[in-house]
Amino acid sequence: MTAGSADRPVAVLDDVGVVRGGVDLLAGIDLQVHARRPLAVLGPNGAGKTTLLRILSTYLFPTRGRVEVLGAVFGRTDLRALRARVALVSVAMTPLLPASHAAVELVAAARHGALRPVPAIDDEDRERARTALGAVGAGGLADRAVRTLSQGEWQRVQVARALVAEPELLLLDEPFAGLDLGGRERLVADLDRLLASADAPAVVMVSHHLEELPTAVADAVLLRGGRVVAAGAVDDAVTDETVSATFGVPVVVSRHDGRLAARVRSA
Repeated sequence: MTAGSADRPVAVLDDVGVVRGGVDLLAGIDLQVHARRPLAVLGPNGAGKTTLLRILSTYLFPTRGRVEVLGAVFGRTDLRALRARVALVSVAMTPLLPASHAAVELVAAARHGALRPVPAIDDEDRERARTALGAVGAGGLADRAVRTLSQGEWQRVQVARALVAEPELLLLDEPFAGLDLGGRERLVADLDRLLASADAPAVVMVSHHLEELPTAVADAVLLRGGRVVAAGAVDDAVTDETVSATFGVPVVVSRHDGRLAARVRSA
């Protein structure tokens, strides 16, 4: 699942903007995504984070600017072929997936681009599905019906569905939404192991909270009102000043055991 060479960006956005109803959802976005350097996209509600992921997933063309994903330039290639190489994990997919099937069957279905089990699934598909589930700490869930899973367990199954197709670019849209503390921490640990593996895809993860970021995240872009507040290596981009400006509240950024955290600055 390795996504290109370390010196060639997996995705590039040059002066990208998205306008809807006369409103700039994104404006002047310059961004690069690199293999082996997981990227976090941070910002408040309405900042443009999901719009950015929709562009990277190839399902949204920008109003202006240039976009290149996995070597394909938007407007110069058939994006339908490219979509098999990009995987998106989003809570918006949950209602589309049947809850009566075993997790391994739903993960195996993803190898065929299907939302539910199909006749083409074979033993190799199921073996690959079990491997993908194991990669996110969900190997023990393989034979359980999805309806019996907790929200955190279901999130790991959805990540496994993305991985089983061996994408070169993995997009995680608020993967911790709806999780309690235990579920969040288990998923963070699973993602850290995944991102540290030699064959991990390039990863872009959207979040509202610094505490949700795995330690393996290397780069960050902070958005507010559809514009970049800061971007670059995590330690350079995520500071007291940039996070305060992004979320509109004075905060102090800290690290504990490699994990980032933010708290409101005391008076």
